[in-house]
Amino acid sequence: MAKQTRTSRSRKKPVKQRRSWWGLVFKLGLVCAVLIGVFGIYLDSQVRARFEGQKWALPALVYSRPLELFPGQKLSYQQMLRELQLLNYRKVASPDRPGEYAVANNRIEIHRRPFNFADGAEAARSILLTFDGQRLARMQNPANGRELGYARMDPVLLDRLNVEQREDRLLVRLDQVPELLVTTLLTVEDRDFYRHDGVSPLAILRALVVNIKAGRTVQGGSTLTQQLAKNFFLTQDRSLWRKVQEAYMALIIDFRYGKDEILEAYLNEVYLGQNGAQGVYGFGLASYFYFGLPLNELNPDQIALLVGLVKGPSFYDPWRNPERARERRDLVLRLLANEGHIDRDTYEQSSSRALGLIERGRMGYGRTPAFMGLLRQELRERFGDDFLRQNGLKIFSSLDPIAQHTAEQAVIEQIKQLRANTKRNDLEAAVVVSNWRKGEVSAVVGGADPSFAGFNRALAARRPIGSLIKPPVFAEALAHGYTLASPIKDEPIALRSDAGQVWRPNNYDRQFRGQVMLVDALAKSLNVPTVNLGMALGLDKVVEGLRRMGVQQPIQAYPSLLLGTLELSPLEVNQLYLTLANQGLYQPLTSIRAIQDEQGELIYQHSARATQVLEPEAGYLALYAMTRAVGGGTAAHLAARFPNRVMAGKTGTTNDLRDTWYAGLDNEELVSVWVGRDDNGVTGLTGASGALRLYSRYLDGRGVDSLELAPPAGIDQVNFALRDGQPADPRCEQTRLLPARAASLPAVRDCRPATPSRPTQPSQEQPVSDWLRDIFNFAR
Repeated sequence: MAKQTRTSRSRKKPVKQRRSWWGLVFKLGLVCAVLIGVFGIYLDSQVRARFEGQKWALPALVYSRPLELFPGQKLSYQQMLRELQLLNYRKVASPDRPGEYAVANNRIEIHRRPFNFADGAEAARSILLTFDGQRLARMQNPANGRELGYARMDPVLLDRLNVEQREDRLLVRLDQVPELLVTTLLTVEDRDFYRHDGVSPLAILRALVVNIKAGRTVQGGSTLTQQLAKNFFLTQDRSLWRKVQEAYMALIIDFRYGKDEILEAYLNEVYLGQNGAQGVYGFGLASYFYFGLPLNELNPDQIALLVGLVKGPSFYDPWRNPERARERRDLVLRLLANEGHIDRDTYEQSSSRALGLIERGRMGYGRTPAFMGLLRQELRERFGDDFLRQNGLKIFSSLDPIAQHTAEQAVIEQIKQLRANTKRNDLEAAVVVSNWRKGEVSAVVGGADPSFAGFNRALAARRPIGSLIKPPVFAEALAHGYTLASPIKDEPIALRSDAGQVWRPNNYDRQFRGQVMLVDALAKSLNVPTVNLGMALGLDKVVEGLRRMGVQQPIQAYPSLLLGTLELSPLEVNQLYLTLANQGLYQPLTSIRAIQDEQGELIYQHSARATQVLEPEAGYLALYAMTRAVGGGTAAHLAARFPNRVMAGKTGTTNDLRDTWYAGLDNEELVSVWVGRDDNGVTGLTGASGALRLYSRYLDGRGVDSLELAPPAGIDQVNFALRDGQPADPRCEQTRLLPARAASLPAVRDCRPATPSRPTQPSQEQPVSDWLRDIFNFAR
């Protein structure tokens, strides 16, 4: 019994077994491998999403018009030099690379850059230009002297419209990057790039040894691929965990993608500086940011500086720390020389050069806030608010850098002088320049300080236009049977409203002439004849004509409309006068010529949508009358200033000398100018003494291309009698030779007396509706 009990107890006693540590290690390793694998799958998905999707939010690039060159063009030697400066061409003794030019006497030899224009790519080419005063006299191939009939320069990069407000970059492909830049980058940052698998143990060990000897961190062991992983996906903290992720991602990137693709991504991703609130990313934009040049035109010293900045763009900021930046640049150059990548002469020349930086933030042309405001507005109206979210658009605008610069200088200089003359330091100005043949806006200045990006008066400031209303009114009359010789009463007139108020308009000089020819009433800007003409024509016809000619806002049909109570912006004035310049042909103004997508495919091309809204004969006759305003009327200052030049134009002044206007054109450009005060205060200036002087200053710099008026079919020169404006024989009485639609006129009378035929005039006192709330006493 006892034995049985002992046996049962012995069976219940557990047997202790020894466990294998190797098994535990295997299991833990297996768990870690699974975790690492899962984490790797997660990181791999991030890498693929970035590399195989849209890597960057690229800005829309906005370019100017390309300067077209042809013999006889209105283009001076100095204006061509200005264009080359805006394009950052380099002056050399003998241009043999794109982006270079040389000068001698009145000749400029240019090695034009290649460019992918909106209508196709063009290779680099050499052009020799010879100038004669304000004209391009001759174009030749400098290699063989052959005469050239046409060429065009590459356009100026005006601006970049960013959707991503924190980063800014210009995408470059690897084949667009200079070989020396790639060599320099790999030599300085990762010489084993094409041999390692994304992580370089040798570089890590080498950096470890250097740092231990220095007692501090002086060299990093990260490869370009690791740096790319950090920039693409990780933060800038220095934790061990971040370094582990960085190395893991670098291995994945190197496994999945080719070395050239990784290198191209790095060249576009690396951080190289700060432009205000936006970071400057990639060598493509950094080249413009520091030197104003495309990447493929950099010299070895410039390349060395950009690569040197990779180590610390803030620490080596060349504007704030020029000596430190120069030391870093020279160190990179010395390394290139020691490795045999540049010869000793190149090293000596490059290290002796100044940094050669442009003004900070003035990449390429710089800012044109007023024009860019117009362009953004047109983009929204045409394509909607989300259009600029498309990646990498190229927008070819109509801005003419020469016209823009000339307009800016005219505003700065003339407003300074007008402020001194009037003792009013708050005088402001706005200017719009258009190519009236193409319907394109060439330049916009929004205020006395053209660089100020605030209130854009050219677009947003609607002010009464004064006597600028008169040419459209007279054009409508000429379309309804009047001639330039039609006699118009210039006698005191009173118009009574339904409320009993009486309006007695007056001429600027307070004089009455009894009767004047229509052409003189416009040239001399006489108010009373204008009111008589407009009332006889009918306010409804005047309003209808203004709408056809381009005025889109509501127009109140008051008699005071005839003297310019209509409020327009300088851009709207330019649009109105564009129809007159084209002899009654209306086309909407535009600031956009063409747009390409990221692949360079054309997605928009502007085509003029012109509509004949006024008889060409009437448009021509109105334009002729405007030439008389310059020839001997209110704009006669221009005739004295630019003799033997034909121009058309009209001055405008509003009540109490508050607003001063001018709209004028030569054979190519239409310019609308406003000078006034933002508080609508008195300026003490008329159209002739204010806005016209600013336009004259513009022509000083731009030059005048004499207007060539081409009369439409049916317009002939006719002798009109001075006494009654009827066709007459100059052998019998005093006459004046004027253009007219001869077929619609009565036969020339003989020498016997005849009863004159006159247009019906309004009565001396005529009841009208309650129109007189905001009436101007005069406008000129």
